[in-house]
Amino acid sequence: MAYETFSRFYDTLTNNVDYEKRADYFCRLLSPCKKSGSILLDLACGTGSMSVEMAERGFDVIGVDPSAGMLTAAREKIAESGYDILLLCQSAGELDLYGTVDCAVCCLDSVNHFDGADEVKKAFSKVSLFMNKGGLFVFDVNTVYKHRGVLADNTFVYDCEGVYCAWQNSLNPDSSVDITLDFFAENENGLWERSGEEFTEYAYEIDEIKSMLEEAGFSVQGVYDDMTENSVKSDSERAVFVARKE
Repeated sequence: MAYETFSRFYDTLTNNVDYEKRADYFCRLLSPCKKSGSILLDLACGTGSMSVEMAERGFDVIGVDPSAGMLTAAREKIAESGYDILLLCQSAGELDLYGTVDCAVCCLDSVNHFDGADEVKKAFSKVSLFMNKGGLFVFDVNTVYKHRGVLADNTFVYDCEGVYCAWQNSLNPDSSVDITLDFFAENENGLWERSGEEFTEYAYEIDEIKSMLEEAGFSVQGVYDDMTENSVKSDSERAVFVARKE
């Protein structure tokens, strides 16, 4: 899952995401462990939008992502921001930091993109290993409901400035979704070029994620409906977990 092609168009296709609002929300959830100079891990940081927002809110940020293409975009964005953010090219399951962190975030359903339950368990264990006792890990996931009722076998089309994207899904019996992205973008010669990316999103029941967190040394402090502090519902499309390192 290199996402090298996807990285070229990621910011354009996610320009509807309000990173400022989401960063404020994550900061509220992290407030019990935030102190001056807190070190925050932005796991699967992608093109660095959340990393910059969290640095702006006073965190000392480390961004980690396995995609060189995503990190190239992140590096340019961070240079423009003026913040000193360390970027590491690592998969979540192979996380290897230089020291410990006070808290961690993983946003926009990145956990669903980890390569199955075993990789999620490895990622949780690695975050736990490098987190100080009492630190908080906040992340969101697309729910089983969203996989089965929204993504499902549907096709979505995005007609954005500079790129046209056809997003095709195929739902599997285990609620994972195979995703094929076809991008059509105009090159410097005025010709349209086609490129693509394929990957799988995995979905997990809430209790399964809780068990994986507890196995990794976390206690679950709350599971919320996205962008709220209300309990997750049966028809929530995204669930937000707050876990404390014991």
